[in-house]
Amino acid sequence: MSLLERFYPEDTPLRRLLLHHSRQVCEKALDVVRRHPELGLDEALVHDGVMVHDIGIVRCHAPGIGCHGTMPYLLHGIAGGEMVREAAAEGTWDEAFAPEVLARFCERHTGTGLLAENFSLRGIPVPAVLATEPHALCPETEEERVVCYADKFFSKSHPERTRTVEQTARSLEGFGMRGVELFLSWAERYE
Repeated sequence: MSLLERFYPEDTPLRRLLLHHSRQVCEKALDVVRRHPELGLDEALVHDGVMVHDIGIVRCHAPGIGCHGTMPYLLHGIAGGEMVREAAAEGTWDEAFAPEVLARFCERHTGTGLLAENFSLRGIPVPAVLATEPHALCPETEEERVVCYADKFFSKSHPERTRTVEQTARSLEGFGMRGVELFLSWAERYE
């Protein structure tokens, strides 16, 4: 059973939104992979990372997009990482890549990566992992960066839109100028 089937077993509006968004992000990410063979990116890993990156939205509270969980939406990546690890621990692992590899795509795609200040400024308790590893929720591999980058062009609140680089940079201002500058450096590298 795939992760999608396990956590989204029924054809619901949320499942359809997740699939639509993931396909949008996948198309953008794979375009980067194919246009930049010099980066040596693993196309299958990028694909699978994209398809799992937002799986945690089901556990979060964002009624505007059909999410009726209890966690703040900022934690959807952490929730996704937990879900990936749960599935692996229960022995229902049918994915091509190791659970920890896919969990990292979930945890490291929000904004341009999350730091303790992103939580404290929103009144959300800082995840414990950031106390020992301040960049634990930031993309580290080139594949993680490409998925994070591609994700920024598409909003689940407005699935019909594709943002430009400029619009995306403005949308990241709420995460601080560090995130905007990082995104613009990725745009320079990948576009």
